[in-house]
Amino acid sequence: MNNQPQIMDGDTLLFAVFCIDGIAERLDMSGAEVYRLLTGNGKILDSYILKYYDTLHTQGKEYIVDELVELMKDEGLVQ
Repeated sequence: MNNQPQIMDGDTLLFAVFCIDGIAERLDMSGAEVYRLLTGNGKILDSYILKYYDTLHTQGKEYIVDELVELMKDEGLVQ
């Protein structure tokens, strides 16, 4: 299994930062903490945010953040 993060173009990178910032704001955490959670065991950044970028980036911020926070809860990363 490849442990290297996916290479992102500029739009995808900006979207990943947008997601991290939105989650950090919602959960009152730092962006660095959220990044560590999203790239840890569950690999949510690669396996969900980047994988489904084409669909996710068409949604509104509230929907995106709700989905990601729920996924993080399902993965046991946050309460």
